[in-house]
Amino acid sequence: MLPHSLLTALAGLGLTAAAAPVPIEPVDVPPSVEQGVDMVYVDPEIAPVLQRRNIDGGSFDFDPWTGAPVDMFMPVHPLYTDLRRGLMRYRQRWGDLPPVEIPAGPPIRAGETGERVALLRERLGLGGGDSFDAELGAVVKEYQQVHGLKADGIVANATINSLNLGPDHYLQLLIVNLERARRLPAPGDARRYILVDAGAARLWMYENGVPVDSMKVIVGSKETKTPMMAAVMRYASLNPYWNVPADLTQTLIAPKVVSEGLTYLTERNYEVFADFTEEAAKLDPATVDWRAVADGKAEVRLRRGPGPWNSMGAIKYMMPNDYGIYLHDTPEKALFARDDRWISNGCIRVEDSARLSAWIFGSVPEPRSSQPEERIDLPEPIPVYVTYLTAEATATGVTFRTDRYDRDAAVLARYFGTGRDGAAGGID
Repeated sequence: MLPHSLLTALAGLGLTAAAAPVPIEPVDVPPSVEQGVDMVYVDPEIAPVLQRRNIDGGSFDFDPWTGAPVDMFMPVHPLYTDLRRGLMRYRQRWGDLPPVEIPAGPPIRAGETGERVALLRERLGLGGGDSFDAELGAVVKEYQQVHGLKADGIVANATINSLNLGPDHYLQLLIVNLERARRLPAPGDARRYILVDAGAARLWMYENGVPVDSMKVIVGSKETKTPMMAAVMRYASLNPYWNVPADLTQTLIAPKVVSEGLTYLTERNYEVFADFTEEAAKLDPATVDWRAVADGKAEVRLRRGPGPWNSMGAIKYMMPNDYGIYLHDTPEKALFARDDRWISNGCIRVEDSARLSAWIFGSVPEPRSSQPEERIDLPEPIPVYVTYLTAEATATGVTFRTDRYDRDAAVLARYFGTGRDGAAGGID
């Protein structure tokens, strides 16, 4: 059974009809800065009707907590149901193990004996003794696999930190991810939509509530997080321009202009503008103080024309919003083979734009000319939901992911009044 403090905290998660969930941040705060659970719904008409998914607290028993079975009362996204079942399996396997503290120290390895090994055995629910035998090694690897750690059977700092967080920490984390999944569209909310999970760096295409295709994506880095948001994709732009982010202009391009001269810009098809507004005046690069730009004392906007060098690739998919977030092609296909795909400036690069375009348009659109920014309206608007999940349901339970954006600690502290340093995840 979960402790009373954890059960009480559920009310703050919007699992009763008493009140809607408290948002982590006001909507006027840039969502790339403070996000936790709630999406920013750029187009209100696609926001899930959360009120009808808040269930009467008296309709099921919180003691013991049943895993917030909202899906037993009303439609929810399938990811919610999968995570709820995963939570119940996690409770059965790991939730009732004793929260024994493992002292810090050198890595604990197979074949060792001693007090720390005895504590490790107790923490993982094994019998008495102080020997790191094959049975303990198998359980350690299983634990590491589930908790997003390197499954090498060596109990080093990351595994010790994870074990010392205790089972309640992970149950709370699953509840947070359930709440994130509850914000996603239920069957019937949208006939076709795109789901991007920035926690997994992956995109799915849904039709009638079922995923019909999926691909890798590249999303924002820790410094330039992709926000949790929902917006309507309304058109695509062929032969797109690339508006260079201001920080790259300062740190990368302006120093090159200072050292190599203005030909650095002309050879690479850059245009210079006074600012980032639609009406910005085009500038003669010779009139710009590039040293001041490199030093951060002046700012200009650089725009790069279409071509194989353009970071937008052949097409960008527009869902108008104030945060400048959209999906787009990229010429750097090799990056999708990397495990680390959290490297963009916030926008979402898609692995296979031709396949995505074929699903959106019915065929891959071809530009009528070489002119930039040819607008192609979608046959019908398509909602795009961008979430952030740090746990994934599996056939046997769940697997926790690395919290790439460091969002979980603040959410846990806000909802549960908990949080500690040394969060699990990563490699020992």
